[in-house]
Amino acid sequence: MVRLIGACLILFAGTMLGFYQALQLSRRPRQIRQLVQALQRLETEISYGFTPLPSALLTISRQIPQPLSQLFHQVGEQLAGSGELTTEESWRSAIDNCWQHTAMKSTEKEAFLQLGLTLGITDREDQIKHLRLTASQLQTEELTAGEEQKRYEKMWKSLGLLSATLVVILMY
Repeated sequence: MVRLIGACLILFAGTMLGFYQALQLSRRPRQIRQLVQALQRLETEISYGFTPLPSALLTISRQIPQPLSQLFHQVGEQLAGSGELTTEESWRSAIDNCWQHTAMKSTEKEAFLQLGLTLGITDREDQIKHLRLTASQLQTEELTAGEEQKRYEKMWKSLGLLSATLVVILMY
């Protein structure tokens, strides 16, 4: 009886691990899309609203879902607060603190870090160009992430169940 319960728990854990990996694959394209939309809103705030960067970041943080809203909120708060950190330092700090909560990979992180190097230190037109460039890079990554999702999502679900089944068979 105890062996049967143990086998069921192993099957359940392996299956859930596979489903978790599949969930991460499905979250990535969605979060990249949300990040692109946030950058487009930031572009609008900068170009048409003439909003200062800290206020624009805080406004955007209220318009997008977690975990990305936390990232924008943290940068906006740091810039609006004491003013001890530069935009680049605030940007990097927020990415270091918040990125592990996202499903995105290092390629998206690098593109986002590059954006942080130019925001707040150049004129409005240059910032808009960099925002558009980053959005374009992220849209390319979104297509890649969508292809990876289609290719590997079902595989991860099956792999979780099958590997747990193999462990159960080897136990008996």
